[in-house]
Amino acid sequence: MSNLVVLDFDGIHTADEVLNKLRALEKEYLIDLEDACVVERDQSGKVHIKQAVNLAALGAATGGSRGALWGAIVGLLFLNPLAGMAIGAVTGAGAGAIAGSLTDYGIPDDFVKKLGDTIPKGSSALFILFRSVNEDKVLPEIEAYKPRVLRTSLTNEAEQKLRAALAKAA
Repeated sequence: MSNLVVLDFDGIHTADEVLNKLRALEKEYLIDLEDACVVERDQSGKVHIKQAVNLAALGAATGGSRGALWGAIVGLLFLNPLAGMAIGAVTGAGAGAIAGSLTDYGIPDDFVKKLGDTIPKGSSALFILFRSVNEDKVLPEIEAYKPRVLRTSLTNEAEQKLRAALAKAA
Protein backbone atom coordinates (compact mmCIF):
# COMPACT_ATOMS: atom_id res chain seq x y z
CA MET A 1 0.00 0.00 0.00
CA SER A 2 1.28 3.46 -0.88
CA ASN A 3 1.43 6.47 1.43
CA LEU A 4 1.08 10.11 0.49
CA VAL A 5 2.97 12.91 2.24
CA VAL A 6 2.78 16.58 1.25
CA LEU A 7 5.59 18.81 2.50
CA ASP A 8 5.75 22.60 2.27
CA PHE A 9 9.04 24.52 2.00
CA ASP A 10 10.21 28.12 2.11
CA GLY A 11 11.70 29.06 -1.25
CA ILE A 12 10.43 28.34 -4.72
CA HIS A 13 13.03 25.75 -5.75
CA THR A 14 13.43 23.96 -2.42
CA ALA A 15 10.90 21.23 -3.24
CA ASP A 16 12.86 20.45 -6.45
CA GLU A 17 16.06 20.09 -4.42
CA VAL A 18 14.37 17.74 -1.95
CA LEU A 19 12.92 15.65 -4.79
CA ASN A 20 16.40 15.31 -6.30
CA LYS A 21 17.69 14.25 -2.88
CA LEU A 22 14.91 11.65 -2.59
CA ARG A 23 15.70 10.29 -6.06
CA ALA A 24 19.32 9.85 -4.97
CA LEU A 25 18.13 8.05 -1.84
CA GLU A 26 15.91 5.87 -4.02
CA LYS A 27 19.02 4.66 -5.85
CA GLU A 28 20.37 3.61 -2.45
CA TYR A 29 17.12 1.66 -1.80
CA LEU A 30 16.19 3.85 1.18
CA ILE A 31 12.85 4.98 -0.26
CA ASP A 32 10.60 3.47 -2.92
CA LEU A 33 8.92 6.36 -4.75
CA GLU A 34 5.80 5.62 -6.74
CA ASP A 35 5.05 9.17 -7.86
CA ALA A 36 6.04 12.72 -6.98
CA CYS A 37 4.92 16.20 -7.90
CA VAL A 38 6.40 19.64 -7.23
CA VAL A 39 4.16 22.68 -6.87
CA GLU A 40 5.70 26.15 -6.87
CA ARG A 41 3.89 29.39 -6.11
CA ASP A 42 5.75 32.48 -7.29
CA GLN A 43 5.61 35.94 -5.73
CA SER A 44 2.70 36.96 -7.97
CA GLY A 45 0.65 33.99 -6.71
CA LYS A 46 0.78 31.95 -9.93
CA VAL A 47 0.95 28.20 -9.28
CA HIS A 48 3.31 26.02 -11.36
CA ILE A 49 2.91 22.22 -11.26
CA LYS A 50 5.74 19.88 -12.29
CA GLN A 51 4.79 16.23 -12.62
CA ALA A 52 7.61 13.74 -12.08
CA VAL A 53 6.16 11.40 -14.72
CA ASN A 54 5.15 13.00 -18.03
CA LEU A 55 2.47 10.55 -19.18
CA ALA A 56 1.89 12.27 -22.53
CA ALA A 57 5.54 11.88 -23.53
CA LEU A 58 5.66 8.33 -22.19
CA GLY A 59 2.48 7.44 -24.09
CA ALA A 60 3.82 9.01 -27.29
CA ALA A 61 7.06 7.05 -27.07
CA THR A 62 5.32 3.77 -26.32
CA GLY A 63 2.63 4.34 -28.95
CA GLY A 64 5.20 5.36 -31.55
CA SER A 65 7.28 2.22 -31.11
CA ARG A 66 4.24 -0.06 -31.11
CA GLY A 67 2.78 1.76 -34.11
CA ALA A 68 6.06 1.40 -36.01
CA LEU A 69 6.15 -2.33 -35.30
CA TRP A 70 2.55 -2.91 -36.35
CA GLY A 71 2.93 -0.57 -39.33
CA ALA A 72 5.95 -2.54 -40.56
CA ILE A 73 4.04 -5.82 -40.22
CA VAL A 74 1.01 -4.46 -42.11
CA GLY A 75 3.36 -2.81 -44.62
CA LEU A 76 4.87 -6.22 -45.40
CA LEU A 77 1.45 -7.35 -46.61
CA PHE A 78 1.37 -4.47 -49.10
CA LEU A 79 5.10 -4.82 -50.00
CA ASN A 80 6.00 -1.44 -48.49
CA PRO A 81 7.17 -1.98 -44.90
CA LEU A 82 8.98 1.38 -44.59
CA ALA A 83 5.89 3.39 -45.43
CA GLY A 84 3.84 1.23 -43.10
CA MET A 85 6.38 1.73 -40.32
CA ALA A 86 6.39 5.51 -40.78
CA ILE A 87 2.60 5.81 -40.89
CA GLY A 88 2.25 3.43 -37.94
CA ALA A 89 4.80 5.34 -35.86
CA VAL A 90 3.09 8.68 -36.43
CA THR A 91 -0.36 7.28 -35.74
CA GLY A 92 0.80 5.35 -32.67
CA ALA A 93 2.66 8.34 -31.24
CA GLY A 94 -0.41 10.56 -31.62
CA ALA A 95 -2.73 8.01 -30.08
CA GLY A 96 -0.26 7.33 -27.25
CA ALA A 97 0.14 11.03 -26.47
CA ILE A 98 -3.63 11.49 -26.29
CA ALA A 99 -4.06 8.41 -24.10
CA GLY A 100 -1.20 9.52 -21.82
CA SER A 101 -2.60 13.01 -21.37
CA LEU A 102 -6.01 11.58 -20.41
CA THR A 103 -4.56 9.12 -17.89
CA ASP A 104 -4.26 10.16 -14.25
CA TYR A 105 -1.61 8.03 -12.58
CA GLY A 106 -0.51 8.29 -8.99
CA ILE A 107 -1.41 11.51 -7.21
CA PRO A 108 -4.74 12.94 -8.47
CA ASP A 109 -4.26 16.19 -10.42
CA ASP A 110 -7.29 17.91 -8.90
CA PHE A 111 -5.93 17.25 -5.39
CA VAL A 112 -2.56 18.74 -6.39
CA LYS A 113 -4.20 21.84 -7.89
CA LYS A 114 -6.51 22.38 -4.92
CA LEU A 115 -3.75 22.04 -2.32
CA GLY A 116 -1.31 24.03 -4.49
CA ASP A 117 -3.60 27.05 -4.24
CA THR A 118 -3.22 27.04 -0.44
CA ILE A 119 0.57 27.28 -0.20
CA PRO A 120 2.04 30.72 0.56
CA LYS A 121 3.52 32.95 -2.14
CA GLY A 122 7.24 32.40 -2.71
CA SER A 123 7.16 28.82 -1.48
CA SER A 124 6.93 25.31 -2.86
CA ALA A 125 5.38 21.99 -1.93
CA LEU A 126 6.42 18.42 -2.62
CA PHE A 127 3.82 15.68 -3.04
CA ILE A 128 5.42 12.28 -2.41
CA LEU A 129 3.66 8.97 -3.03
CA PHE A 130 5.87 6.18 -1.71
CA ARG A 131 5.59 2.44 -1.11
CA SER A 132 8.21 2.12 1.61
CA VAL A 133 10.79 4.26 3.39
CA ASN A 134 13.66 3.82 5.82
CA GLU A 135 12.72 6.70 8.13
CA ASP A 136 15.94 6.59 10.14
CA LYS A 137 18.03 7.33 7.03
CA VAL A 138 15.68 9.52 4.94
CA LEU A 139 14.34 11.99 7.52
CA PRO A 140 17.79 13.28 8.58
CA GLU A 141 18.57 13.97 4.92
CA ILE A 142 15.59 16.28 4.45
CA GLU A 143 15.51 17.91 7.91
CA ALA A 144 17.94 20.61 6.75
CA TYR A 145 15.31 21.93 4.31
CA LYS A 146 12.91 22.63 7.22
CA PRO A 147 9.80 21.01 5.71
CA ARG A 148 6.33 21.46 7.14
CA VAL A 149 3.83 18.61 6.85
CA LEU A 150 0.66 19.74 5.07
CA ARG A 151 -1.16 16.45 4.52
CA THR A 152 -0.51 12.74 4.87
CA SER A 153 -2.30 9.46 4.42
CA LEU A 154 -0.35 8.00 7.34
CA THR A 155 -1.92 6.80 10.56
CA ASN A 156 -2.28 9.44 13.29
CA GLU A 157 0.64 8.10 15.32
CA ALA A 158 2.90 7.77 12.25
CA GLU A 159 2.01 11.35 11.26
CA GLN A 160 2.82 12.63 14.76
CA LYS A 161 6.15 10.77 14.66
CA LEU A 162 6.93 12.39 11.27
CA ARG A 163 5.97 15.85 12.51
CA ALA A 164 8.11 15.41 15.63
CA ALA A 165 11.12 14.23 13.63
CA LEU A 166 10.88 17.15 11.20
CA ALA A 167 10.23 19.68 13.97
CA LYS A 168 13.57 18.76 15.54
CA ALA A 169 15.41 20.49 12.72
CA ALA A 170 13.25 23.63 12.86
